[in-house]
Amino acid sequence: MTARATKFIVPLTVLALAGFGAAAPLLADSSSWFSRDTETPVPKLAPSPKKEPQSAPPSQQGTSEVQKTIPSTVPATGDDAAYTAFDQGQYLTALKLAEEAAARGEAQANTLIARIYTEGLGVQKDDKKAFEYYKRASDLGDMQGTFALGISYAEGRGVKKDRKAAAELFEKAALTGHAEANYNLGLLFLKGDGKPENPIRAYQHIRYAAEKGLPQAQYDLSELYQTGSGVAADALEAARWLSRAAEQGYPEAQYDYAVRLIQGMGLTKDEPKIPILMKAAADKGIAGAQNRLAYIYFDGIKVKKDPVEAAKWRLIAKKHGFEDEELDARIANMPKADRQKAEAEASAWADRIGADPGMAELQ
Repeated sequence: MTARATKFIVPLTVLALAGFGAAAPLLADSSSWFSRDTETPVPKLAPSPKKEPQSAPPSQQGTSEVQKTIPSTVPATGDDAAYTAFDQGQYLTALKLAEEAAARGEAQANTLIARIYTEGLGVQKDDKKAFEYYKRASDLGDMQGTFALGISYAEGRGVKKDRKAAAELFEKAALTGHAEANYNLGLLFLKGDGKPENPIRAYQHIRYAAEKGLPQAQYDLSELYQTGSGVAADALEAARWLSRAAEQGYPEAQYDYAVRLIQGMGLTKDEPKIPILMKAAADKGIAGAQNRLAYIYFDGIKVKKDPVEAAKWRLIAKKHGFEDEELDARIANMPKADRQKAEAEASAWADRIGADPGMAELQ
């Protein structure tokens, strides 16, 4: 079976962010540093990794500087039929083929079987069985299985929750250059949960993952630079990393960076992106972004003033529970025809994203 990476992007924010006392929200109304979903996303299949140079994991560094010397491991080769069936949604066929490959001792086949049971794809969801297969995969040397096993321990899925065991598994995977494992390990060091609290080690691991392109890590690295946690405070570096996360479409980064640009705390060259970034975050359901987009259109910040568009976004934000009496008063003073048009457009937007089309009207 070809070594196709079963990729997990797992913030595990419940481990660290809630207890990170040094970090203050970027915005009082909605800081994604504190409010990201703590539900662990399911693993996703990814193409086979290519052999190329990569940065040395922080555990192999003598200083906080990231060295770029360790090559990635060479993927194994073999039958790809199980993954092909999985990609086509033929989960029972994929399970059968993966079980045959696992019986031949192929490590990653166990990881695929575990994912099928993790998600309940064609079978009844079974976290305990998934844990058993992740453990087999890890014992056979599959680093994706090792990482997933760490998630099982961290979240208590199919096994008693054990953050120390999770940390050991993340560290094992991190030593191979696994970006998400480095990120999660950094979060554990940040809080001192499963690892001794160590802001410098946290910074090293999160920085490594950020350099590998993980947007969650880029977002959190920005906050570390903003607050000076594990690294000297550097507002310019904070802006650069927040910009990178926003460019990758990370909703909270798009929102926070747009606000920083409005406040003059971002990169000057990015200021024309304010309405683009704010709208992208608003379209992804961030109520704070929806409300701020209303101000952008009311006040004409890098856009032409448009009271109807402003009212539309205020109505959407209000429907999502975001309070703003000042904006409500401004909309109440608008001509009735404009308010009605804004309500219609807000409902149309809700229909497009599959939300409840019944938008609250402002009296």
